[in-house]
Amino acid sequence: MSELSPLPLTSNSEESSRLRLLVLSNGHGEDVIAVRILQELQQQPNPPEIFALPLVGEGHAYQQLDIRLIGSVRTMPSGGFVYMDGRQFVRDVQGGLLQLTASQIKAVRHWVNTQKKSGNRKAILAVGDIIPLLFAWLSDASYAFVGTAKSEYYVRDEVDLLKRKNRGASWENFSGSIYHPWERWLMSRQRCKAVFPRDSLTAEILKKWPIPAFDLGNPMMDGLEPSIPRPRFYSADAEKQELARPLIVTILPGSRPPEAYGNWHQIMIAVSAMMALFREREFVGHTSGTMVFLGAIAPSLHFESIRQILESQGWHPHAEPPIQIPDADTLTFKQKNAFFILSQNAYNDCLHLGDMAIAMAGTATEQFVGLGKPAITIPGQGPQFTYAFAEAQSRHLGPSVILVEEPTEVAKAVKSLLANPDTLQAIAENGIRRMGKPGAAKRIAEYLMELLWNEY
Repeated sequence: MSELSPLPLTSNSEESSRLRLLVLSNGHGEDVIAVRILQELQQQPNPPEIFALPLVGEGHAYQQLDIRLIGSVRTMPSGGFVYMDGRQFVRDVQGGLLQLTASQIKAVRHWVNTQKKSGNRKAILAVGDIIPLLFAWLSDASYAFVGTAKSEYYVRDEVDLLKRKNRGASWENFSGSIYHPWERWLMSRQRCKAVFPRDSLTAEILKKWPIPAFDLGNPMMDGLEPSIPRPRFYSADAEKQELARPLIVTILPGSRPPEAYGNWHQIMIAVSAMMALFREREFVGHTSGTMVFLGAIAPSLHFESIRQILESQGWHPHAEPPIQIPDADTLTFKQKNAFFILSQNAYNDCLHLGDMAIAMAGTATEQFVGLGKPAITIPGQGPQFTYAFAEAQSRHLGPSVILVEEPTEVAKAVKSLLANPDTLQAIAENGIRRMGKPGAAKRIAEYLMELLWNEY
């Protein structure tokens, strides 16, 4: 457990007339989304002076942007996944969660009071779930909310409520929305100036109440441009060229050690099953008979450990990669009719190059699906990617995610997908609809600037 100390709350007097914005977020993914919006805010004319308080973790994303933190930050034992397991909550309480929360509420109020006494204009941007939203309400300042944790797609599609086997599932939507009455109460307060839900369906539902909901998109899909455009075939033999190329499967094991290493072992079982499938004569799919597995390895993971697991499964180093990846440090392996490429520096390209993914990740799976592609997911041991998490994710992302019980079932799912082009087309449309188009961070930043400056 580590702890960082806050930086000073005030800046020099020359900047005293500027608007001050405090950002609250509760998780690594939420920090990243917040930073995307803040980067766009900084490009606006007369941008606000920005402060931040990450409620979970140490806020490395803010520190990389040189944004000042206003309170103590700490990494808790659960890593932020308290809601997954009651035992994780107990561990966090033992690790000082309640004391940390009390000190953070005090820090927010102190920041607001400091700005008041200095005559500065102030506002709060809460990013995440009810926790930063509650902090924003407690602050006594005007606030906006970027809701990243909930989507109506968890309980419904565009037509009707989803059929659920779990009898307790009705609790999620008991009041007519995935957002419960107390959350909507916080969003409908006079000091709440804007709510930015993560998709159009959620925004539409929230507008049934006096909530200032704006459908501006999901910042999670920003910043994913590939460094090398994918080839497009326009010649007369385009279909032949497309069928002759290898099938590329992106591997997304997650980013949190040690969980990701356990996920990697599970994924390797699925990979072996896929390789066996591609050797079957009756297989209907890419005629080249060659597969490329593209491992998108997070910088937080130990590259050497991943390589060792791969080699223990019979993969041998290979000199020439079958496809070009803009990462000089990639490692290429070969086994029978397949290649495996490991990359730790070309995440966007790994997403764009893949035809489909084998995934045991949160944000990465959503981003892959948002590009219009199918992801096959396997439940793991957690603490994040448990069966409960994977099942909820499959509801959220709909037909774009195929959840299997065991790794060996991945091959059957792949075979079904490649034999049904209409399904792939529906998946492409569904992913873009549920995750939104790029540019949301800029749209939110522009609206915030207009809103905050008109507020005073």
